[in-house]
Amino acid sequence: MVNTKSLREIELMKDSAKILIEVFAELKNLIKPGVTTLYLDEVASRIITENRAKAAFLGYNGYPATVCASVNEELIHGIPKKRILKNGDIVSIDVGAVYKGYYSDAARTYSVGEISDAATKLIEVTRESFYEGMKFAKPGSHLGDICSTIGEYVNSFDFNVPLEYTGHGIGSSLHEEPAIPNYGIKGTGVVLKPGMVLAIEPMVMMGSAQTMVLADSWTVVTKDKSWCAHYENTVLITEEGYEILTKKEG
Repeated sequence: MVNTKSLREIELMKDSAKILIEVFAELKNLIKPGVTTLYLDEVASRIITENRAKAAFLGYNGYPATVCASVNEELIHGIPKKRILKNGDIVSIDVGAVYKGYYSDAARTYSVGEISDAATKLIEVTRESFYEGMKFAKPGSHLGDICSTIGEYVNSFDFNVPLEYTGHGIGSSLHEEPAIPNYGIKGTGVVLKPGMVLAIEPMVMMGSAQTMVLADSWTVVTKDKSWCAHYENTVLITEEGYEILTKKEG
């Protein structure tokens, strides 16, 4: 069952989402060659705490950090550490906040210094696939309309999406129904209604869709070591269409 949110719940989720907007605004300026992913995690933790919120990921099923920092062939759930980012790398930052009991979740992939044209294209396609899917984010659409559109757009560039990792509903829990894969069949799945809040997150790989989990039990990498990118927002379905809570307007 997919719950719709009350006006008060939506306002609290918007407050939570504003914190993530602040986190990304700060991290975007810090990501450069020579910076460690652990430092980025420390900055994100400070911002969330200063806003009287909690890091949604820290301690979740035992996860040991505030953000997921996934570099190059790491798809998701990369644990921040003393790894130094190098010129030409790309890094995906996934972060969540919980404010007065309500969650927000978002991800961005950033370039580190000067990156290749292929890596630039990967980041662009990942982001644009989200907005292609958003064309169907409105009351009366099926969730499969969004999912299939994302997958078809990604595949049109000969990129792939993982089959086993998905977006999700979000609210008073980090992960709620429904699961939101980046592939599907149009006209199927949950019918969207005003008040639904969804974490929609294209994860895109330059190569094969096959993945594996590293020995740390968290970091998901591509089996063929191809690079990947991640773009996620917390999205409210409105009477008119949708509102992206984790993105500044304009």
